[in-house]
Amino acid sequence: MFAGQDDNPGIDRTASRDIEKIAPVLAPETSPDGLGRDAGGNTASSIPFFGPFQNFERMLVRYNLESRGIQRVLPAHRHTTDHLGFIQVCMLWVSINLTANNITLGMLGPAVFFLSFRDSCLTAVFGMLIGCLPVAYIATFGPRSGNRTMVLTRYIMGWWPTKIIVVLTLVILLGYCLIDVVVAGQILSAVSTNNSLSIVVGIIITGILAWIVTTFGYSVFHQYQRYAWLPQLIANMILAGVAGPRFDLYSDPSSGLDSRTVAGNRLSFFSLCLAAAITYSETGADFFVYYPENSSKTKMFGVTVIGLAISFTTMFVIGIGLGSGIASSRAWSDAYDTSQGALIVEGLRPLGSFGSFCSVVIALGLISNLVAPTYASGIDWQVLGHHFEKVPRVVWNTFSVVIYTVCAIAGRANLAEIFTNFLALMGYWVSIWIAIVLEEHIIFRKFLGLGWNWDAWNDRHQLPLGIAALVAFVVGWVGAILCMAQVWYIGPISGLIGDYGGDLGNYVGFAWAAIVYAPLRWFELRKFGR
Repeated sequence: MFAGQDDNPGIDRTASRDIEKIAPVLAPETSPDGLGRDAGGNTASSIPFFGPFQNFERMLVRYNLESRGIQRVLPAHRHTTDHLGFIQVCMLWVSINLTANNITLGMLGPAVFFLSFRDSCLTAVFGMLIGCLPVAYIATFGPRSGNRTMVLTRYIMGWWPTKIIVVLTLVILLGYCLIDVVVAGQILSAVSTNNSLSIVVGIIITGILAWIVTTFGYSVFHQYQRYAWLPQLIANMILAGVAGPRFDLYSDPSSGLDSRTVAGNRLSFFSLCLAAAITYSETGADFFVYYPENSSKTKMFGVTVIGLAISFTTMFVIGIGLGSGIASSRAWSDAYDTSQGALIVEGLRPLGSFGSFCSVVIALGLISNLVAPTYASGIDWQVLGHHFEKVPRVVWNTFSVVIYTVCAIAGRANLAEIFTNFLALMGYWVSIWIAIVLEEHIIFRKFLGLGWNWDAWNDRHQLPLGIAALVAFVVGWVGAILCMAQVWYIGPISGLIGDYGGDLGNYVGFAWAAIVYAPLRWFELRKFGR
């Protein structure tokens, strides 16, 4: 079945082709008018304002593009893995992450946490690798369930508590988009003659381009990511080659600090890079719901880890190298004071106009990182309830782009603060959520044999009440708050590590939630039976 067409039975089927498929398939229309409906049979036409968007969705269906919202993709309506298959999964993650936002994150190791090149690389890479594991785990639920990640969360947290997770997920997705468009705007502004192109204009240009790709849905999204990684790889390898000789591989910015403070800084940067990876868990299943139900979970897990690890490592090391050169290069220091994007442009300065061209390629490459959260956010809004579900995905996509573009324009001068405060803070609750998902899956659904009824995705009476999950989530947050280390707050436990604390929030939050959830969930099942 084509991406974007719902699972309503009893309708005509016509042979068609999808971008994601090689052979013709039977593609059911979503409904007589070509639009998806919610559980009550309502469409966007129930709200007069959305009439033009309904017509636009008809056009998407007519051209075999996606109009589907959160509806489950039935096994009979999936594409095959004959063409590229799992290679596409790897390429998608590489394309999403081989982008400049991860370069700017790597800069923070030497520039903010005062770590040497070696310490920064080791903490960034190992933190990221741990963060990749939950993403790969959640990605395996896409093919097996046909449900998006936030719909899967209903099976874990219940109908009402899931809304809290959805709101937090939207904050993550739009926050990442904000970072992306700011970095892209900085680069485009820095590369223009005498900064004639303002950062604001660069932000708007990038946001519009991301909106175009995501509006047309799953097939265009995957097609774009299939090829977008190549120019990004070439441009970033040129950046590494040109700027590499000025990387400071041996100096130690932390040489004047005591060992406890250095350990705390290492732990905090490790946790920050872990958070950068683990937050993809909230969309891990979204991109693979059209893969066959019997897709190998081992392969899906493996190629996701490989794709994430390759791309994150490459960009982190380049960013750490650029950050390490700030102390020894006046030009790099001045550029960093202007913006992190300006430092990337300065690294390519020796190449002249060709370096400026490469800078533009790197800036526009951020669209690859933008389209994933923008696409996912358009779907996640619908999980908030039936009224939200009636609003077409296209509207929510547009709404998301407007929100993060406006916020990016307002916060464009504070990118480093957004990175260090926002990313780590968001990683806390994702770690807590992962602990709950793991225990629900392994202990209750698998070991105790409860299983999954994937067709009950929109029936609150067949889903858990979510009392155990909500209590465990709150308890996990208490642990995270006690052990977090941010610029604006250092928890009493994390404050025991050095002058600036050491961020333990992810690990303590995970552990506390895991300890509490299992007995509470057992009691919930005994008491309520679901």
